[in-house]
Amino acid sequence: SEGVRQYRGNYVAYKRQREEEEIILENKARNLEREREKAEQFIDRFRAQANKAKAVQSRIKALEKMEEVQLFERRQVMRFGFPPCDRTGHEVVKIRRLRKAYGDHVVFPGLDLTVQRGDKIGIIGANGAGKTTLLRIVTGEIPHDGGDLELGHKVSPGYYAQHHAESLHRELTVFAEVALADPEAGQTRVRTVLGAFLYSGDDVDKKISVLSGGERARVALAKLLIKPGNLLLMDEPTNHLDLESSESLAESLTSYDGTLLFVSHNRSFVRRLATKIWNVHDGTVEIYPGTLDEYLHSAALRGEELEAVAAGKVDRGPTRQPGSAEAAPAAMVAKTEVVAAAAPAEARRERASERERKRQEAEERVRRAKQLKPLERKVAELEARIAELEQAQKARSVELADPGVYQDEARRRELLDAYQEAAAKLEELSGRWELASMELEEVREALEG
Repeated sequence: SEGVRQYRGNYVAYKRQREEEEIILENKARNLEREREKAEQFIDRFRAQANKAKAVQSRIKALEKMEEVQLFERRQVMRFGFPPCDRTGHEVVKIRRLRKAYGDHVVFPGLDLTVQRGDKIGIIGANGAGKTTLLRIVTGEIPHDGGDLELGHKVSPGYYAQHHAESLHRELTVFAEVALADPEAGQTRVRTVLGAFLYSGDDVDKKISVLSGGERARVALAKLLIKPGNLLLMDEPTNHLDLESSESLAESLTSYDGTLLFVSHNRSFVRRLATKIWNVHDGTVEIYPGTLDEYLHSAALRGEELEAVAAGKVDRGPTRQPGSAEAAPAAMVAKTEVVAAAAPAEARRERASERERKRQEAEERVRRAKQLKPLERKVAELEARIAELEQAQKARSVELADPGVYQDEARRRELLDAYQEAAAKLEELSGRWELASMELEEVREALEG
């Protein structure tokens, strides 16, 4: 067993480091195997010769001292693909004036939304904003209080949510639970799907009651994907999945030719999948026709524009000229001024305070937006330098693994010195990259928030 291993950086950096370690370990294992074979051949050849007894004993002792190289375990990762699904009409979901409330708390006062065929919509927003409620309304799991919701022509929805993993039938086996989702699927089809989700052999006969949270999540996903339909709705699908399985799920969903609506706090998952963004906040859904990064960049620019307006650098729009059709009558203007003058001082102070708060928030967004581009450039430059050094290290590792290089002492020393120098440089660059990445993430979170 590997035990617990620590890696610097994010998931991409971890994968790079692990791949390099695997190459070095595999080369070391091959070299040791060659040395072992040579020693055994020498022992077998000269064991009976008295004049070689000392050399034979030396080889035997060397064999006994040789350490086994522990290679990394090949981790199993979910691998699955979606079959082609039936084509729907152009409008997959149509929502008009939709209202939803829980008692006095109004979640949505009147939503208007349209989902089009082929959309992959990432739904984001603060906890409690109504993201899951919106998904559950679309699936019909909970009713809405007013307005209209229509599914388009030939739309067949499938829904995965976190709580589905907890609502599996505890007394059933893994095989029986997944077979329930599609009674028409034969044993071969069920076993194929389960195999893609890392259930094979005796594992398919395990009771749901003995499974861990992550194992149940895989069963719930398998139930959805054995008969996925052409509209997938997924609520936090990567919860309880390891990093490799989350990446595999994203890869599979990228090739899914149906329509996808999903809620996720996993930013890399949203970045990889979403072609549209719905930001749920304050009872509304802000729609952006692009990726998460494009949306965040647009939001930063809008914050900058707000600040420019507040500072008087950008015109709010055409002003109304006296005598124009849009100009307010003088009497109305006078009346408005009288009413404003009579407003309580406390109310005026509150409005001024609110304006000041918004101005300060706009200033902060502008400041963060200005930090974003230089930080993105810095992180990209560091990643490029790290990748270049890592590529050179891989080449040195391969050469160092060649027994022939040890016959040239000067070349061996040159390679080792270069390897150690590059390793120290990589350590330094990785530390700088980690700090820059954390700073960039903080800026992005501040802009998103």
